[in-house]
Amino acid sequence: MDDTTIGAVRDNAAWCDLVCRTHGLAGVADDDAWSVPHRSPTWYPDAVTLRPGVAAATLLGRIETGPGASVKDSFADLDLAPYGFRVLFGARWIHRRAGATPLPGVPLTPVSTPAALAGWAEAHGGGELFRPALLADPRVTVLARLDGTGVAGGAILHRGGPLVGVSNVFARTVGPAEIWAALPATDALVGYESGDDLVAAERVGFRTAGALRVWLHD
Repeated sequence: MDDTTIGAVRDNAAWCDLVCRTHGLAGVADDDAWSVPHRSPTWYPDAVTLRPGVAAATLLGRIETGPGASVKDSFADLDLAPYGFRVLFGARWIHRRAGATPLPGVPLTPVSTPAALAGWAEAHGGGELFRPALLADPRVTVLARLDGTGVAGGAILHRGGPLVGVSNVFARTVGPAEIWAALPATDALVGYESGDDLVAAERVGFRTAGALRVWLHD
């Protein structure tokens, strides 16, 4: 497994942990996985595998496995169907090297106040998921594309180590490629995407790495 994929996986797990902690949920991590013992916030997994070959039964023993439980299968090598899970979606890890040539366009503006974050979260659609404690964490930068109508799009950067994770990229009144193109080019960026957002990211220089899947228990 290449270092870029491993770095993306670990950064994403650290981001999930940070979001859960803003909701009062303390995660735990070891060589196998990161997990929370109680249900994670909406759109966030209860567990993230950190290496290939994790035993499914052992992993599921760390979480509440009732309806709504979800697992990020970071290497797309689990079979959770026998445990009542289905694949919610598949995606690819992505990365862009540091020092990539900046692309022309409207820059993204850092969000710095709780009121601005509330407006950003409303435009994003996540609402109460994004709490003001995020703004107090030096690892996190919330970015917004502003226009005459308010927040036209945005993204979140998370510096969990040598790589910077990009997540929650969204576009309301502009094309998604405009948001991807405006991301800072000074750091090596990693994340994951699928569908049209993956296409938009690839158009502005991101490259794909390994596959992942998210499993959901209905």
